Amino acid sequence: MLPYLNRNLLPELVNEYIDDLSVSKDRSQATLNEYVSDIRLFLRYMISLERGLDSPEDLPADFDMSYLGRDFFNSVTLRNVNNFLTYCKNERNIEARGRMRKASALRGLFKYLSVKMHYIDKNPLEMLEVASAKKTLPRYLTLEQSKALLGAVKGENKERDYCILTLFLNCGLRLAELVSLNITDVNFENQTLIVTGKGNKERMVYLNKSCIIALNAYLRVRPHDGLANDDARKALFISRLNKRIGRQAVQLMVQHYLKEIGLDGQHYSVHKLRHTAATLMYRHGDVDVLTLKEVLGHENLATTEIYTHIENQQVKDAISNNPLSSEKPTE
Repeated sequence: MLPYLNRNLLPELVNEYIDDLSVSKDRSQATLNEYVSDIRLFLRYMISLERGLDSPEDLPADFDMSYLGRDFFNSVTLRNVNNFLTYCKNERNIEARGRMRKASALRGLFKYLSVKMHYIDKNPLEMLEVASAKKTLPRYLTLEQSKALLGAVKGENKERDYCILTLFLNCGLRLAELVSLNITDVNFENQTLIVTGKGNKERMVYLNKSCIIALNAYLRVRPHDGLANDDARKALFISRLNKRIGRQAVQLMVQHYLKEIGLDGQHYSVHKLRHTAATLMYRHGDVDVLTLKEVLGHENLATTEIYTHIENQQVKDAISNNPLSSEKPTE
């Protein structure tokens, strides 16, 4: 059973759906937890309405919803869900992307209950429409900022930190991919790295000269004695607690060096280093979009194609910022 809060407080039908996603769809732990959170909020919203409460927050945090069964799910209407999404927007200030995720979680749940398991008579969300999130170009560091970030590395763990940043900026790894790396994933003979991406799908990433140098320098000083457990002994990157380094530790480390070069508080993050790697490869590496898709481990080409729009946007911005762009003909 997936650990999230206390799933004993959720209806059995919801737990079945989450377990089905885990097995048949091979969804990641993070995605499953997000879906549980979204469905949990919807159920609390519905119960609060039924009880005449002002909001779901008026229910106890540990309110037991396991009593909800088929009758309840049969009673849910499209209007209920639309009102819930409106509540998320107006009362909780959840942006379009977050509302889309909640709609996806509920749409999947009711499709499972009606079409796959026939637990309820019909799917009330067949006609559910949700406004798409506004697509924005990814934020990324320039080549000069990337070099400055690497140049800012210092301190007790400088070899480790430099190696992590180098892999982010050269290989475009996701945070979860980096912290899950094992020593055996590195092949110095072939100069490759085996990366486990979303859905536990493996891909091979080629390591350039900078990555090889950084990995060799780190492995010379990587702790070997006093490691906390077997997982730490396998892990490539080790924390100050002699365990496999965690997401939060990497995030804090990256934020520290971003602050060192004056980029703190500007919406830069670990994930923006992935955008940076993709942008630099596309712009300076003579890489076509299909190759970039394979490097980044994207499932859909459309996800990768956003990087092809960056150049077009820069051309547009250059023209828009021309000092004559506001001139008008004399009357």
